Amino acid sequence: MQTKPATGGRQEHHVKEPGTAGPPARGAFVFNEADEERRRGVRRMKATATGLLIVVAVIYVLAKCAQQAWGAGGWAGYVAAAAEAGMVGALADWFAVTALFRRPLGLPIPHTAIIPTKKDQLGVSLGEFVGENFLSADVVRARLHALGIGGRLGAWLAEPEHADRVTAELSTALRGALTVLRDSDVQAVVGEAITRRAEAAEIAPGIGKTLERVVADGGHRRAVDLICAKAHDWLVTHGDSVMDAVQGGAPGWTPRFVDRKIGDRVYKELLRFVTEMRDMPGHPARGAVDRFLTDFAADLQSDTETRARVERLKSEILARGEVQDVIASAWTAVRSMIISAAEDERSELRLRVRSSLMSLGARLATDGRLQSKVEGWIEGALVYVVTTYRREITSLITDTVAAWDAEHTSRKIEAHIGRDLQFIRINGTVVGALAGLLIYTVSHSLGG
Repeated sequence: MQTKPATGGRQEHHVKEPGTAGPPARGAFVFNEADEERRRGVRRMKATATGLLIVVAVIYVLAKCAQQAWGAGGWAGYVAAAAEAGMVGALADWFAVTALFRRPLGLPIPHTAIIPTKKDQLGVSLGEFVGENFLSADVVRARLHALGIGGRLGAWLAEPEHADRVTAELSTALRGALTVLRDSDVQAVVGEAITRRAEAAEIAPGIGKTLERVVADGGHRRAVDLICAKAHDWLVTHGDSVMDAVQGGAPGWTPRFVDRKIGDRVYKELLRFVTEMRDMPGHPARGAVDRFLTDFAADLQSDTETRARVERLKSEILARGEVQDVIASAWTAVRSMIISAAEDERSELRLRVRSSLMSLGARLATDGRLQSKVEGWIEGALVYVVTTYRREITSLITDTVAAWDAEHTSRKIEAHIGRDLQFIRINGTVVGALAGLLIYTVSHSLGG
């Protein structure tokens, strides 16, 4: 017997084979203080049952002596008959109880030591019993239907403290999952998924429809206003640059003053044109922009060549390393955002999850149709699990029992039920004595 401290100060006792050292072998049981107390209780009950057998044996001897040697009256025969039958009952029940765990008196009597010798068969029978009576589809459905899980779950979730608890558990699980995942693996998967999805989807028609709606609603005009205003400001600030560009493109044989005059004229006309376009909503150039955008939106949706050009441009952009880096790095930003939101109890994410859980619970507690749907989902899922993996579940029982050590199994089972079995010996002694007394009385009466 080896004793070592366990969690919380509890002492655990590993039962090992005699003469062995080190930790218990695979299949050995761990005996804790509760098991040791049960074993002490079994020993006390064994002593009580054996003591009762000795008592009836002494009574039998004294009754026989009183009847034959001491000339006692007829009462001695009744006592002797009762004691004799009590001994028979005690011995028979002792044999039956002992035969469950070991061979009585070490004799190789057939059908004894049942638990050690039939351990594996008992495990198989137990697995089959559990599979047939607890893991059948009808039993699972009936049990779950009787529980009314939908209403109970709804009432439980509707409580704020329960919704807080579920939210906290979900946040912890989410943080744990995101922490375990390798960023490089996720980035590769995300990048491949986005790229493949973008490559597979034709974007030109969607862009064309969006542009068509924007132009129809006049939403592009603000962009045109902004471009015109910025162009005007740039021309005002960089007038010399414009004139230098015009003069630089003039032929070399033209006089310099002519180049300056032409540059100044071009600059002023360009500034006037941009200023008028900025200040006049009905400027012809604005109308030309509207028509161009309208035609371009139509071409994006219907013109084959335009759509092909957009697709080629899309592929070229997606193939660039900078774009792939941006796509891959999106996971890092999303991950950091989710973890921060999950850790913050007052974040919008957690508040929305909590509110959704409470709302779902309140609805689930009162809506019978929703309850039926949820219960149907749960029943279907559990029935699928128990029917699909019933063999694996029951094999857990049979394999575990098969791995147990036979002697240790007997000791463990005897520690748990042995005390009640000793009551069988006591009851056998008492019932046997009463039966013997009854038989002797009837026989004596008929004989008399």
